[in-house]
Amino acid sequence: MLEPERTIRSTCPYCGVGCQVDLLIKDAHIFRVEAPFDVAPNYGRLCAKGRFGMDYVSHPSRLIQPLIRKDLGQKPRRPVGLEGFREATWDEALDLAAEKIADTVRQYGGDAMGTFCSAKATNEDNYLFQKFVRAVLGTNNVDHCARLCHAASVAGLQIAIGSSAMSNSIAEMKDLEVFIVTGSNTSETHPVISTFLRQAVVQGGAKLIVVDPRGIEMTEFATLWLRQKPGTDVAVFQAMAQVIVEEGLFDHDFIAARTEGFEEFTGSIVEWTPERAESVSGVPADLIREAARSYASANSAAIYWGMGISQSVHGTDNTLSLANLALLTGHIGRPGTGLNPLRGQNNVQGCSDSGGLPNVYPGYQRIDDPEICKKFERAWHIATEDRRRETGNGHRSSVSRHSPVFRLSNEPGLTTMEMVDAAESGAIRAYYVMGENPMMSEPDLRHARHVMEKLDFVLVQDIFLNETGEYADIILPAVSFAEKDGTFTNSDRRVQKIRAALPAPGEARADWEIISDLAQRVEAKLDREHSAGFEFEHPAEIWDEMARLTPPFQGINYKRIEREGGVHWPCPTPDHPGTPCLFAESFPRGKGQFSAIQYRPSEELPDENYPFILSTGRVLYHWHGGTMTRRSQLDHIYPEATVEINPKDAHQLGVQEHAQVRVRSRRGKIEVKALVTERSPQGTIFIPFHFAEAAANELTNDVRDPQAKIPDYKVCAVAVELLR
Repeated sequence: MLEPERTIRSTCPYCGVGCQVDLLIKDAHIFRVEAPFDVAPNYGRLCAKGRFGMDYVSHPSRLIQPLIRKDLGQKPRRPVGLEGFREATWDEALDLAAEKIADTVRQYGGDAMGTFCSAKATNEDNYLFQKFVRAVLGTNNVDHCARLCHAASVAGLQIAIGSSAMSNSIAEMKDLEVFIVTGSNTSETHPVISTFLRQAVVQGGAKLIVVDPRGIEMTEFATLWLRQKPGTDVAVFQAMAQVIVEEGLFDHDFIAARTEGFEEFTGSIVEWTPERAESVSGVPADLIREAARSYASANSAAIYWGMGISQSVHGTDNTLSLANLALLTGHIGRPGTGLNPLRGQNNVQGCSDSGGLPNVYPGYQRIDDPEICKKFERAWHIATEDRRRETGNGHRSSVSRHSPVFRLSNEPGLTTMEMVDAAESGAIRAYYVMGENPMMSEPDLRHARHVMEKLDFVLVQDIFLNETGEYADIILPAVSFAEKDGTFTNSDRRVQKIRAALPAPGEARADWEIISDLAQRVEAKLDREHSAGFEFEHPAEIWDEMARLTPPFQGINYKRIEREGGVHWPCPTPDHPGTPCLFAESFPRGKGQFSAIQYRPSEELPDENYPFILSTGRVLYHWHGGTMTRRSQLDHIYPEATVEINPKDAHQLGVQEHAQVRVRSRRGKIEVKALVTERSPQGTIFIPFHFAEAAANELTNDVRDPQAKIPDYKVCAVAVELLR
């Protein structure tokens, strides 16, 4: 009997806008997606991915049963397809995984485990994952893709103001007066946000300043377009700051009351005149002056940026240069202002909020703070030297002095890239990867594959077999966003629900259920004195545990989210309204910190052998590693990898539209189809990173920002050759 049509409200699983969607369900399929017009943050608007890209959920290649590698234990580990695995029961797969993990911890210690949580998974999944890593494995080696997209934004904003979250809400965008968009191809990476920004210009008369090397769609709406050479962002923003100071356009009262380091900062930018910036960046000095005056003279002005700012060897400096502008002008702490990094994945904000980082617990509570550490030890029932435990007869007795005392580690764990380094050296012996695909996202993929081949054990948990899963020893099938309950946190800190709309395919299980089951088995094999607590009936219980331990979340629960549709953290009490706009009165670090920074050229610039700059990014119809969209009908619209080449460069190379070309770097080579367009400036090419068969990260450089440890995906030297 066919089921009647149903409508289930959920949150889009793609970018960080967090659009609310209505999934129309019939016969266990999503047959249409609509958007409610009366609900934030999208108010009826959806992009191509949100409206037409949900069919991946029903793709026949979904993982539906646990799998164990047939050549388990053989090294070097080679990538294999599904034919390289055999089906297993959950008990067999989880017992074997627990045994392998426990053996690694016993033999080498918890720090021999490298773990990756997921910006695609829910807050509850990620909280439980990092709890397992810290409270059972005893390591802080947990990280996720934020390290590869906005780590530099996080590092810079933490230095400047003490908080790394987007400061203002999406709801304010349509009413902006002046705003800067830099390093963000917003129309393709955050299409719904771009509609609000364009509305501010077209209907509200807002002035838009675009700072970007590429001729993206947002430049068509810009009052000013500052087309800098790739990697010269700091020079442009330092010069804007120099103009603001020299012409007295800064906010004296705000600086005196709410900032520190002003004198040192102004001294550091004296030499950064617009003329000097022009010589470095190629942006005309008059345009830099005009942009500075427009931003500084506005009653309110905002800055929005994407990975073009953060994915750089000097990404932290890029972010600090933007923070300096906001602090100079007082354009922060009020509606229509702020420092606003646009998050790339659906729950990259929430994954970080939930503790998916190597140096902080949930809510960005430092792991090296003794009081914070004690709080989590008490909550997770971790035995300590002064802890007593109940014996079978009810008397209290000391923990045996012959048993090692297990404590939460206060040593920062390794970042994603540092885990690769540690795996190469043998310090990390095993990986547990949930919902991530490092074999597409790591720079210098040839090196990443070499490292993966050396590991003793790889456990992967996902909804599809991807490039990382092909190296796994055990694969655990998870469910998608449409088959479980939970919460995502969008780019402007709005906590929203997802709801189970479809049955799980085959034997697939929710991530939190898998983690819970695995954690209890590992605890038993490691003979832990106490269970850290992994028995939950519903993800609402997991949220409540995390909220109790995390002050900014303590006023949020499932009933309230259901009633209000979403709540912005910080929301410390049940009667608190939530906080769409941050920093009205103070900054988390106290006073905002000006930073004296200096422009540094990119690490790998063009030369005679590699005469072009390569930049990478996204296109409208695909998303990140392509695991989801390339199993959607959207793949028919944009089915193959391309490279943007400026017409002047194409003429010199003898390349015509749609010709096949080879792109080489010092690390690898790929073959792609040429798109001849003035969108990319002369001397620069652009390749999207969604296509495994021509992975842009075969070419990219492993050089990293020294503070954020993020690799440089935006500037490396390449050669382009016509294939005849």
